Amino acid sequence: MTSNENPPSPVWVKSSYSNGQGGECIEWAPDGAAARRVVPVRDSKNPHGPALVFPASSWTSFVSAVKDGEPRA
Repeated sequence: MTSNENPPSPVWVKSSYSNGQGGECIEWAPDGAAARRVVPVRDSKNPHGPALVFPASSWTSFVSAVKDGEPRA
């Protein structure tokens, strides 16, 4: 069975680490990420541009590392 309906647009959330000065801003779409097993991420300054898609497990690891203050590689 196929459907001609388009899936709903993701609801984007701006990172709490974004600086509010127009730089270093990312957004992610958590809605349904667990079900999709992927997390889309985009540059909030370019909302109509491309989004990167990460496996949900990798995104979770990344967010945990940021929260824990792990040094950059």
